[in-house]
Amino acid sequence: MPSDGATVHVIDDDEAIRESLAFLLQTANIAVETHPSAVAFLEMLPGIGAGCIITDLRMPGISGLDLLRRLQELRIDTPVIVITGHGDVPLAVEAMKIGAADFLEKPFDDEVLLASVRSALRQQDAESKRRGERAEVEARLASLSNRERDVLEGLVAGRANKQIAFDLGISPRTVEIYRANLMNKMQAGSLSDLVRMAITVGVLKAG
Repeated sequence: MPSDGATVHVIDDDEAIRESLAFLLQTANIAVETHPSAVAFLEMLPGIGAGCIITDLRMPGISGLDLLRRLQELRIDTPVIVITGHGDVPLAVEAMKIGAADFLEKPFDDEVLLASVRSALRQQDAESKRRGERAEVEARLASLSNRERDVLEGLVAGRANKQIAFDLGISPRTVEIYRANLMNKMQAGSLSDLVRMAITVGVLKAG
């Protein structure tokens, strides 16, 4: 389930659609705020908190596509669901290329929209968790000495202690000490834990 406190922001210049979507979401116990335009929504940034955005593609002033581009420029990674009218599928595909999480054609089924919203909220939960994990790992990495970092890079590259010792011009026993220290500082229970953390922060590239 999405985290508590997530809010869905509905952006549409049609008041009837805003009210209809707000009622649907509230009935499903999902917090919602409505905005009559992309401009009105952008004035709230960056303090929108966790949640997702539902926006019409065709709006006066700043369109749904323009909004997506603006959010990218501002590095706002809140998932966006775009609503399209008949014949706007090419625009919706363009929106997906820019970064929209999903698009729905009018008229859409209530359950389809709710499923899309719940998926977007789960997506943001997962992304928030990844960002939190990365920040934790980066903090641990910053606590390593230069020599511990050297040993870490050797380990995640798959080199044995003896090879790391040879490369660094130190004894294998010293490598073992550095290895024990860095495993403790990184809070890694195993070498696979260490490799996963290294991938998380880009010390080792996946694939």
